[in-house]
Amino acid sequence: MADAPSRLSIRVLGSGTSVGVPTIGCHCKVCRSDDPRDRRLRPSIAIRNGERSIVIDTGPDFRQQVLDAGIERLDAVLFTHAHADHILGLDDLRPFNFHQSEPIAIHSSAQSFEVIRRVFAYVFHDGPTESSRPKIKSHIFEDEPFEAGGLTFRPIPVKHGSGPCHGFRFANAAYLTDHSQIPDASLQILEGVEVLFLDALRYKPHPTHSTIDESLKTVARLKPRAAYFTHISHDLAHERAQSLLPAGVFLAYDGLEIDLGAAQ
Repeated sequence: MADAPSRLSIRVLGSGTSVGVPTIGCHCKVCRSDDPRDRRLRPSIAIRNGERSIVIDTGPDFRQQVLDAGIERLDAVLFTHAHADHILGLDDLRPFNFHQSEPIAIHSSAQSFEVIRRVFAYVFHDGPTESSRPKIKSHIFEDEPFEAGGLTFRPIPVKHGSGPCHGFRFANAAYLTDHSQIPDASLQILEGVEVLFLDALRYKPHPTHSTIDESLKTVARLKPRAAYFTHISHDLAHERAQSLLPAGVFLAYDGLEIDLGAAQ
């Protein structure tokens, strides 16, 4: 019997906001929910390209996320920006180094790299050390596409309040999190995308994040085959919020798997 063809897929590692859901000290209905889709780790996805794996963002829950996903090899990490909920799991690259014979490539903007370098100064220190530290190879992206894990990624600049952030387009999909505005030039890059992830924090306006209604307007403009909302707060109960969304639009949830077709 012939081997099954390798697949390209996305796994949602975390669909929550910066403090996760349930939120510490909160006793709201969502934080007390028995629905596993209402338990949201910090935002991240894993992209499986055949035998290769690429992760976008390593937040504080990164260790638990890769254990839950069964990820045992990591070929590259992409960073959208350098806020705590997107970078603080970087040290947990070490176990991958133990099993892999080369440094792991990380890709970020120059601005994000400066923060990562400062927060994780010990990783970049050239002197001797008595303990292990992540072995990485840093790559700075600008506007041009770059290769990681056998895929071509196109950086997509977005606004996260007054600060910069990046989404990424790859294959027939795009992943955008932490955005309050998508510039027209970036919307043009997204034209024709089939699977689209968008920030959708809650219904109420927020200065640095998109709302459900704002992201629905983006979906109406781009018309992807399927849209998934992520970076979700405890304001949204999954079952109720999903029931109010139009066809083809879904709330992401931790552990969700999306098949994108044959591996590249």
